[in-house]
Amino acid sequence: MTPDALVRLVAGCVLQYPGDHFHDELPRLRAALAGAPAEPAALLGSFLDEAGASTPIELCAAYTSTFDTRNRRCLYLTWWTDGDTRRRGLSLVRLKRIYRDFGLEFTGEELPDFLPAALEFAALRERAGTELLQEHRAGLELLRLSLTESGSPYARVLEAVCTTLPGPSPETRAEAKALARNGPPQELVGAGSPLEPFGPGIDRPSDLPWPTLAERRTA
Repeated sequence: MTPDALVRLVAGCVLQYPGDHFHDELPRLRAALAGAPAEPAALLGSFLDEAGASTPIELCAAYTSTFDTRNRRCLYLTWWTDGDTRRRGLSLVRLKRIYRDFGLEFTGEELPDFLPAALEFAALRERAGTELLQEHRAGLELLRLSLTESGSPYARVLEAVCTTLPGPSPETRAEAKALARNGPPQELVGAGSPLEPFGPGIDRPSDLPWPTLAERRTA
């Protein structure tokens, strides 16, 4: 697994609802960061230190107040592009098809645009996952900026994710919104058709440091 894939996998784990077992996962999350690039490893490590100093109840309450009470801190990628419109349903169907085309069947209670699910896909199918995250780059950056403005430690997690994508992050909301209007520069999203499958489905990597979302759901 590449260094960027490890960053995405760790970020995807900590962006899920922490529940009662988050602290049990901290040693494996920290161990995984040993193979990550220095900047995102420091950002994620700082978040893990702060989260580890909180009680499970405090951490769950912080997660809920951060992500479940403000649309501007929404973890569902198509909300940023489609809002609550009929078009969003088509986008969700497309996401499920993309996962399936690359050998990953999305099941479970969460919608396929849930950021932790997209990050897991981007770790397991790195080239296609990078293109998918680039498609939603404006939403990711707006979420990062909103978390930064609110003083949330989760801003560091979004910063770490954005370091795995090509090109610099916008510094202001105006720049991020311009990115939403214009899209990322064409040279940043790779050659060929967007998210074109690059061969048959790839088996689950043997070096994953913990179960995937799907495996946790069916355990």
